Amino acid sequence: MTPLRRAMTLAGAAAALTLLPAPAHAHLVTTGLGPLYDGISHLFLSFEDLLPLVALALLAGLNGPKAGRVALFIVPVAWLLGGLAGFAVGAPLLPGTATAVSFLVLGGLTAADRRLPPLAVTALAASLGLIHGWLNGAGIAEAGREALGLVGIASAVFVVVALLAAFVVWLRPPWTRIAVRVAGSWIAAIGILLLGWGLRAAS
Repeated sequence: MTPLRRAMTLAGAAAALTLLPAPAHAHLVTTGLGPLYDGISHLFLSFEDLLPLVALALLAGLNGPKAGRVALFIVPVAWLLGGLAGFAVGAPLLPGTATAVSFLVLGGLTAADRRLPPLAVTALAASLGLIHGWLNGAGIAEAGREALGLVGIASAVFVVVALLAAFVVWLRPPWTRIAVRVAGSWIAAIGILLLGWGLRAAS
């Protein structure tokens, strides 16, 4: 590992400590503009949802336009369906540490710059959407909020994936792919910290 990459890795770990979220699922935002805008705001203020989504969008962009289009449409639909299921059940089926797996898998694959077939991208996109959507839906139900917030979250998911995947596809110089991979490694590092935090809290 070169000194530059080592320094960037250390900087990413330091950033991870400052960005590490609390392991709560229902810290829902109230904007005063209604449940739709509450849902939109929730995504951008919930790092345990936003960062794995960013990693997936970066990974899809690294795999080309077709993978980007797959992620663009699969993730929001899966997120909405998972959210509606979680809202109907009213309780999370997975522990809070499940989100850390998203950080590790998606961040790790992005850092490794893995070339994936469209089916693998579809499976990753659907899994991310269903798991995080379920947790969002269960949190909304537990807080007694309206399910319309899930539409806001899914809409914000669509915008994030569209912008980031398209941006990465557009990148051409080789160093830009390295920058994207470094971002993926930082997300994976945050996942390790989040997993350790969750396991420690559970013990």
